[in-house]
Amino acid sequence: MTNRTLETTCCVVGGGPAGIMLGYLLARSGVPVTVLEKHKDFFRDFRGDTVHPSTLELMYELGLLEDLLKVPHQKLTRVGGVFGDFPFTAADFSSVPTHCKFVALMPQWDFLDFLSAKAKQFPGFALRMQNEAVDLITKDGRVRGIVAHTPDGPVDVLADLVVGCDGRHSRMRQAAGFEVQEFGVPIDVLWFRISRTGNDPERLFGNVNYGKALILIPRGDYFQAGLIIGKGSFDEIQRRGLDAFRNDVRRIAPYLGNRVEELRDWEQIKLLAVQINRLRQWHRPGLLCIGDAAHAMSPAGGVGINLAIQDAVATANILTEPLRQGLVTDALLACVQQRREFPTRVTQFVQVNAHKAFQAVFRNPGPATAPWQMKVAFSIPGVQHLIARLVGIGALPEHIASAKKPTVCPVPKLARIAIAAGLGLAGVAIGIRLLRKSRQSNYGWS
Repeated sequence: MTNRTLETTCCVVGGGPAGIMLGYLLARSGVPVTVLEKHKDFFRDFRGDTVHPSTLELMYELGLLEDLLKVPHQKLTRVGGVFGDFPFTAADFSSVPTHCKFVALMPQWDFLDFLSAKAKQFPGFALRMQNEAVDLITKDGRVRGIVAHTPDGPVDVLADLVVGCDGRHSRMRQAAGFEVQEFGVPIDVLWFRISRTGNDPERLFGNVNYGKALILIPRGDYFQAGLIIGKGSFDEIQRRGLDAFRNDVRRIAPYLGNRVEELRDWEQIKLLAVQINRLRQWHRPGLLCIGDAAHAMSPAGGVGINLAIQDAVATANILTEPLRQGLVTDALLACVQQRREFPTRVTQFVQVNAHKAFQAVFRNPGPATAPWQMKVAFSIPGVQHLIARLVGIGALPEHIASAKKPTVCPVPKLARIAIAAGLGLAGVAIGIRLLRKSRQSNYGWS
């Protein structure tokens, strides 16, 4: 039996932040686009609830910010935590060079519902839920579309370009046989919910003590809690029993008190096996991977959703006109990777090295004492603003191609120098690594 066939200009696989944002931007520019999402809705327990100033600035450039901020959310103007008995502020967003000087904590399903509703206002946008892309259609060495499973049977979606935005377990990158570079991560995260009161401190960076770290993300009347543990230690934690687990959580964050008794079953506690990886090559003729499909990030800093959206903006900026003309070449797909690989490498470099600090935490199951280096670092004037700039804006932020750019940078001169120095040091470190691996570089498809 022959599969039903649909045709479009761009087929986006995955209705996450990268996929919906790319679909919106292409449809806004008049490019027919079909987004496939395997689930029936967006209401799943996502972890990426931190909408950073960089993403909010893109919403401003698109004229969507006012409406977006009507969606229920919380604002974080500062983030910090407690290391042992040392309280600290890690980042202060009051000086970031954007219209919104805060991180918006918004359930990802609400963000995706909002953006997809806006995209549906464009006639060239089609969002097909419960459509799971399972394979690629290739002809003469080029990807021509995908095969999808749907409630009505298999469908072939033919397109000039397929963009894989289907996450860290991407079927598209598996089908293409892309090489994945893995970077060792010493941590996993246990996610669970716990109720919240108005007196609770908002410490997105959490509490570090007794060989663990607890992150608490405010979501209205409850916390999305993440307990950072040593890689592969969940089985041992389960063997110790749920009472011991509750006691661990209460010991790290005593103000939670008896609320830890809300954890009655291991089914309430979900393991996220943290990964940091990226594709050596993100593309082949007719196919491009972006977002987590191209580079899985650690939850550290909550940057994943924002990097994925930045990827989508760069993709739209580079490929919109070629898609209109039917002239998307492999060289243009390589341009997307070349544009976005630097900020990906910078972020992953920082995350890999930040994770090394957790190894020292895990080695000490007793009361933690903040190292003097940490106390000195956070006492340096302006360091919280610099960290906020690096986390909230990132390296090489993207802008909507049609949006008017500010003519004067609103960051003070000294701050610009500090930011440039920080980014420069990261760039030098990554540049050295790139030079060492230059013999392995290959942007052509073979």
